[in-house]
Amino acid sequence: MTRLLRSAPLAVALAGLLATALPAAAQDAPLTTVSERSGFVETGRYDEVIALCDAFAARYPDAVRCETFGTSPEGRPMKLLVATRSGAFTPEAARQQGLPVTLIQGGIHAGEIDGKDAGFLALRELLEGQAADVPTDVLAKQVFLFVPVFNVDGHERFGAWNRPNQRGPKEMGWRTTAQNYNLNRGYVKADAPEMQAMLALINRWDPLAYVDLHVTNGAKFQHDISIQVEPVNSGDEALRAAGKTLRGNTIAYLAGHGSLPLPFYPSFVQHDNPASGFEDGVATPRFSHGYMQLRNRLGMLVETHSWKEYPHRVKSTHDAIMAVLGQVAQNGKQWLALAHAADARARKLGGDDVALSYAATDECRTIDFLGYAYTRTPSSVSGATMTRYDETTPETWTVPLCDDIRPELVVEAPDAGYLVPAAHASWVAERLDRHAIEYRRLENALSNARVEAFRADSREFASQSVEGHQRLELEGNWARETHDVAAGALFVPIAQPKARLVMAILEPRAPDALAAWGEFNNAFERKEYMEDYVAEEVAREMLERDPKLKAEFEKRLREDAEFAASPRDRLDFFYRRHSSYDERYNLYPVLRTDRAPR
Repeated sequence: MTRLLRSAPLAVALAGLLATALPAAAQDAPLTTVSERSGFVETGRYDEVIALCDAFAARYPDAVRCETFGTSPEGRPMKLLVATRSGAFTPEAARQQGLPVTLIQGGIHAGEIDGKDAGFLALRELLEGQAADVPTDVLAKQVFLFVPVFNVDGHERFGAWNRPNQRGPKEMGWRTTAQNYNLNRGYVKADAPEMQAMLALINRWDPLAYVDLHVTNGAKFQHDISIQVEPVNSGDEALRAAGKTLRGNTIAYLAGHGSLPLPFYPSFVQHDNPASGFEDGVATPRFSHGYMQLRNRLGMLVETHSWKEYPHRVKSTHDAIMAVLGQVAQNGKQWLALAHAADARARKLGGDDVALSYAATDECRTIDFLGYAYTRTPSSVSGATMTRYDETTPETWTVPLCDDIRPELVVEAPDAGYLVPAAHASWVAERLDRHAIEYRRLENALSNARVEAFRADSREFASQSVEGHQRLELEGNWARETHDVAAGALFVPIAQPKARLVMAILEPRAPDALAAWGEFNNAFERKEYMEDYVAEEVAREMLERDPKLKAEFEKRLREDAEFAASPRDRLDFFYRRHSSYDERYNLYPVLRTDRAPR
């Protein structure tokens, strides 16, 4: 279907197509949603999720459990449906049976709520044996964890214009939480209570596949859904084969069911300019699919297109869910073996080069993209050049796609691991616990330990707050130094399954590290200083007694005009060489070690 659905009769017709395989009694049963009963024009409130969770468990006690895995800041229960025909209703039972676990969530952005209604529909069809084109034993060969709404408080901030760039449903929730966190920026920093609950759920169940259901913003075009998966361009090399298969088969399934899927997020290189084309990439671990590959698991981002009507979006999301569940039923045990082998390989990453970020190169190719006729003309309102689309006139755009993705930041992993000093051990341990990362506290102090220390050559603090943090970009290098490490420090070994995640958190230049989110900003703020008149006196004394220093200073004056013109830099030249200078200034507090301490 390439044209947008514009009328209520068409919406109802599509809803009918989704329900034709179900007997009339089932269609009228309480397990249907407000959305389904409205012809996918509306979506229900959160009390419906709570009621349906209990109703599914009551109707199918042999196949469904309804659980609460957290509580939101406004006191709402965070609901989880555990669905399986295997009898494995606990993580321990799933591991004992060697079953793969698939976790699918809706409503991390609660205005993008397609996943909630599509997931309930898909689950009911599976339980009633009415799901077409998937194995009949799909729930016997895996555990399906379904979180209908992740951002439950945001879901209840209900309104008709909460998503002005989206068609339907009639009313929907809000993008952020009650504390104004964007949960899909928080998988590593995890400061939102909801995210902490989700990570605890991930830690308990260790899902093989984690599927995050969204709706895009952006331009108007014919394509209706995009599928992004990692590892495909990132992470463990051998596990990438599973990621590519999952992505490719999901796209093929969607195409076979009437969708026009894409393997990349359709955001223009130049905002609002279709001719600029697209650039693919690897999400950083603040996002779900960038995070899961660091745990050696499969992460999928599903993005329906916001300008398709709600019935269309629910159907394509429903199809994506079925495609994933069908593949995990068929390939899950093989993929699980690959994931466990990746865990073993991660334990041996010490001393190896590890990519911490990725970027597309300038090698681009031309693709045919199904868009609409458009014009770009000056706006009398804003004064800017504005793109206007004619959705009655489909056309094919010939545009560049830059999808040759290569590692951007590569860092050699420490041979043994990281040392977090006692002064920071408590709060860093709390962050590591959220991800179930292994560490131990040092009972004895280390004297004159030969370690690697990172000193920043430059640092740039963000000018605006991001998610309540002042982000920090650092440049610098690790170098051999000798340090005393007090008892109570943390040793975080690199030899563990989550080695890549350890580096993503503790490497100071990693894009979503603790340092990048401003957690160590104090270390990069000057706290002590020398008055100018004192520095002037000290400088003269140093020049008089040290001819080599004098020569270095004079050479710098001749060769560096910016330095020569700056009184502050000239005085700082001497202060940095004085015994009173703070040697910890610009020193990243975390150290690296080649040997595991005893």
